[in-house]
Amino acid sequence: MSETAPSVSTDPATPGKKPMSNLGQRILFGLIGAAMLLVSIWYSAWTFAAFFAVVQVRMLWEFYRMMRQVGYKPAALLGGTISVLLFAGVFYYQNVHTVLLHSTDVYEQQNLPNLLRWVRNGMLALVLNLPVVLILREMYAWPREKQDFSPFSNVGVALLGLLYVSLPMSLLNVVAFNEQGYDYRRILALLLLVWSSDIGAYAAGKSFGKHKLAPKISPGKTWEGAIGGFLLTLAMGWALGYLLPELSLTYRLVVAGVVAVFGPLGDLAESMLKRSVGVKDSGRIMPGHGGLLDRFDAFLFILPVLALLQLLLG
Repeated sequence: MSETAPSVSTDPATPGKKPMSNLGQRILFGLIGAAMLLVSIWYSAWTFAAFFAVVQVRMLWEFYRMMRQVGYKPAALLGGTISVLLFAGVFYYQNVHTVLLHSTDVYEQQNLPNLLRWVRNGMLALVLNLPVVLILREMYAWPREKQDFSPFSNVGVALLGLLYVSLPMSLLNVVAFNEQGYDYRRILALLLLVWSSDIGAYAAGKSFGKHKLAPKISPGKTWEGAIGGFLLTLAMGWALGYLLPELSLTYRLVVAGVVAVFGPLGDLAESMLKRSVGVKDSGRIMPGHGGLLDRFDAFLFILPVLALLQLLLG
């Protein structure tokens, strides 16, 4: 975000008082947001789930709002409801699965597998029938006035939002759980890797950046910045041995490499989205920081790869 010089207030009640600068707002609200995030993931699995379920819905709403600016009318309320169900379903499945792994209760051993099947089949049925549900919604709302796009375009945009935002964010639950249950250290490690990628790219880009990475999408990004972000993320992957000593160095470096490669790609994808609809930020939920889609765009490309990696390698 570009910086603007602070201006002197003209409010007669506060003569000469200067409002908080953009940098000051970014720092203040960044610290508040980071504190809320860290407390939620540390306190319990349920506070983690509640926090990120809200984040996911807000990100989806921001995506749909941008699509509305160019004339589409996706089913935002229905999409948000489905988004919450997806996140809650994956969280509940992961939670019950870890309980079953350590349960010695005969009743739980007999009934929890059936519950897991119901949850898994329910989520599968929801996903497979999404097009039908969204088309029925368009049939109910037809005809629309002042609508340049066909109803099936609205269905496509609604589905794209769920695939682009909700499904990846729901996979955060896969990363958050191991065989012992919810482990806040995994989410903290992911945040540290993403932040390292951003900081390394910014510092290297400012100091050495000359060769544009994708000038038509994000003119400020350079290959030098990408390399700096990659190296600092790998260094953080090594340092995470102090936080997650049970993970091998090879595994940590592979995860760091995934974050260093797919995080910037996720950021570029969201930049392309904003340019395509002519907006600077996805939202204004935090002064100086834009929207939540701006803050968590890297997750949307990182999480599917990490979830697959964890399912394959543990």
